Amino acid sequence: MTATPAEVQLWLLDARIPQPELDLDVLDAAERERAGRFFRAADRVLYTVAHAGLRAVLSARTGLPAAELRFEREPCPCCGELHGRPRLAAPGDAPAFSLSHGGGLVLIGLAPDATPVGVDVEALPSAATARETMTSLHPDEQAELAASLAGPTPASFARVWTRKESYLKALGTGLGRDPASDYLGDDPSRHPDAWTITDLPVGPAHVAAFAFARPRATFTLHGTLPA
Repeated sequence: MTATPAEVQLWLLDARIPQPELDLDVLDAAERERAGRFFRAADRVLYTVAHAGLRAVLSARTGLPAAELRFEREPCPCCGELHGRPRLAAPGDAPAFSLSHGGGLVLIGLAPDATPVGVDVEALPSAATARETMTSLHPDEQAELAASLAGPTPASFARVWTRKESYLKALGTGLGRDPASDYLGDDPSRHPDAWTITDLPVGPAHVAAFAFARPRATFTLHGTLPA
């Protein structure tokens, strides 16, 4: 019998517009201190919406009050230090989650269980940034980008980059792992075994992806937070 595919829940929020349903008072002292360090007001709002939104999602899943959630880091697979994947410091079987914010958008990913998940959302980079950064990609990814009829465009580069970022976040390494180590180009059959790595529809000015450490996973993309 074929197993039912696991479903990843995703939330996409636009921090450039008011989010009246969010309670920003749930942030803890460390989150407030970090938000206060941003020079640009838009960056402070983006960070605040992202972390309050994550707390709302996790509160709805766990039944714990959003303001009482506490977070910790898993050991990094590269060095063993405690700066790997974030996780809930809570008793019981807490779900895995991932958070990304960029270009005014927030993306939250929630696994059905403790299986690693990673998300990434980015505004389209400039053509110069795409050309410069693509040299850090897997050699076959670079070749694919260079061989396309339009050449390495910001959108084609960013699709590869968000797949890679989401995968590295799910691994818990981030960019501590060489971005050239893994192929996440346009041939899904060559992606890491037993993973689901999927592009997400987030509009013409942004790109996004999620990675989940199971094959055949599905997803639901929500535009509003759980009640």
